[in-house]
Amino acid sequence: MGCFHCCINPSEKGADEPTEVSKRRAELKSYTLKSIVSTISFRTGSSRHRRITEEIQKHGVVQNEVKVFTYKELGDATDGFSNEDKIGEGGFGVVYKGRIESIDQVVAVKQLDRQGRQGTREFISEVLMLSLLKHPNLVNLIGYCVEDDHRILTYDFMPNGSLEDRLLDLAPNKAPLSWDMRMKIAEGAARGLEYLHEIAEPQVIYRDFKASNILLDEDFNPKLSDFGMAKMCPTQGQLYITTRVMGTYGYCAPEYAATGQLTTKSDVYSFGVVLLEIISGRRVIDDARAADEQNLIQWAQPLFKDRSKFTLMADPLLDGNYPEKGLFQALAVAAMCLQEDAEARPSMGEVVEVLELVTKPKDRES
Repeated sequence: MGCFHCCINPSEKGADEPTEVSKRRAELKSYTLKSIVSTISFRTGSSRHRRITEEIQKHGVVQNEVKVFTYKELGDATDGFSNEDKIGEGGFGVVYKGRIESIDQVVAVKQLDRQGRQGTREFISEVLMLSLLKHPNLVNLIGYCVEDDHRILTYDFMPNGSLEDRLLDLAPNKAPLSWDMRMKIAEGAARGLEYLHEIAEPQVIYRDFKASNILLDEDFNPKLSDFGMAKMCPTQGQLYITTRVMGTYGYCAPEYAATGQLTTKSDVYSFGVVLLEIISGRRVIDDARAADEQNLIQWAQPLFKDRSKFTLMADPLLDGNYPEKGLFQALAVAAMCLQEDAEARPSMGEVVEVLELVTKPKDRES
């Protein structure tokens, strides 16, 4: 596909960081969630609630104020966790739409399954991460509840559901996303990852980037959600984190799946998968398709090598309503992100620069 940098104008590098800023960055990155979580008692009852609350408040108020709700408050907000208020369900538990009277706000309430995949440590990880981080393209955590065995998270309500809902599980009465909307979502999601990798303090590897974790607000602005598997970036002198392989089949970078070695470039690969889903309207793994088309990446690889076949990767539901130049640019980004060699993949900052070109009207072709 050629050199990624030929598509962009690299940002000029500023002066070296002041000593105090560098020192603070090193201090923030020197502690890990493992060390934080290891100090927390997981005993049941009020002692457990108090200890978890104290730990979250100690580490989690750098950016945001996260409220502590009672189980009764959240039960009242959801009519007793009524099936009529249910808006989503998965391995983690059930999500309800509710209204919390004390803050006069419509919210999404995620009640974690006590026997589900998201355990106490992942719960604390999510609360800590979303307390430390704040960005327009990250979901806003309003509060949480820890009572007895209940673990509940409360977020801003996202009226347009997830990208998976609007792209891959499109309801019959819903119009498909336009090209402009798809690129807006791709750029916003890329900005969320760029913030995590390059701007946030501490910097973070998301580790679970996929269509179902990208939520859409009333204006279809994307918000990354579900930070239970996120990890802080390696400390100075480390090239990667070695960790248990977790994530969703098809989205995981090959080197991470093979070795458990996790870097920001693992997220970049996952972004490439989702970008290709956005462009093509195809799931990364779809057993309903013909055998040679069930794996999206394998299906796309030979097409990436022939520019004359790029239009075959566009979602048929777009009905040709996309700028050819924009399609080619977006596919070039996806191809670079999906490279086998992790070091050859672009940074998310570089991805954002190219996607800005794709979404600028002056660069459109009729």
